[in-house]
Amino acid sequence: MDIQTVGIIGSGLMGSGIAQTCAAAGLKVIVRDIDDAALQRGVAAIASSLDRLVSKGKMDAQQKDTVLAAIKTTTSLGDLADADFIIEAATENLGLKQKILKEVDAVAKPGCIIATNTSSVSITKLAAMLAVPARFVGMHFFNPVPLMALVEIIRGIQTSDETFAATDALARKIGKTPIGVKNAPGFVVNRILCPMMNEAAFVLQEGLATREEIDAGMKLGANHPIGPLALLDLVGLDTFLSVMNVFYNDFKDPKYRPAPLIQEMVDAGYLGRKSGRGFYEY
Repeated sequence: MDIQTVGIIGSGLMGSGIAQTCAAAGLKVIVRDIDDAALQRGVAAIASSLDRLVSKGKMDAQQKDTVLAAIKTTTSLGDLADADFIIEAATENLGLKQKILKEVDAVAKPGCIIATNTSSVSITKLAAMLAVPARFVGMHFFNPVPLMALVEIIRGIQTSDETFAATDALARKIGKTPIGVKNAPGFVVNRILCPMMNEAAFVLQEGLATREEIDAGMKLGANHPIGPLALLDLVGLDTFLSVMNVFYNDFKDPKYRPAPLIQEMVDAGYLGRKSGRGFYEY
């Protein structure tokens, strides 16, 4: 399958990163969001990211302009009718994603593959929203998208071999390394990573060590590039809490119970970097 145009639903952190990565690989990109203000923020984030690459000598000004010129923005779902591949990158909310996917299914052309960037929601459950569930697949990128090499490609029970193969090929075309994953809560990386981050919050809650000591322990003792509490702040505590609640509800296993400290901090509005305060102050 020859994929030339990629549609992206959502211009936030992940959507803008995916847009930049696809455009830098020579693809045409159409980004759709609910209003122009959101789209302008997304394009500004992409321009800022490209400026950093230019300043580091990894890209020249002309290449930056070429990438930006390849990205079209719109508030109309109908503009995605030209896309060969559409990636939904909206908030981690099952109801919202189901609503968006039904709308996308109505405008996507025959043969267009529809993917979700979800980090936790069942691919099988989302695929059921489509008239042809075989064309649906999970394509989970990691933050920051332009820098992180991995993409998890997740099969729902309905996903066809052709859909999976085309998604794998697209991931490689845009310079990523894909791993194939069966549908299960958290897939592979978050299934392993999130309980570790949750346990770090329990350790802090129990007063075993300070936030700095916990993060230093994992950076220096396990060679992690960032400590688990600082990573929670980067991910967003509200996003993380929703993921852990999916694990807890779907597995019915108490080992996935979210740390009460995280719930308390979300209730207080301490969401991490995006709110200026989480486990650390920003």
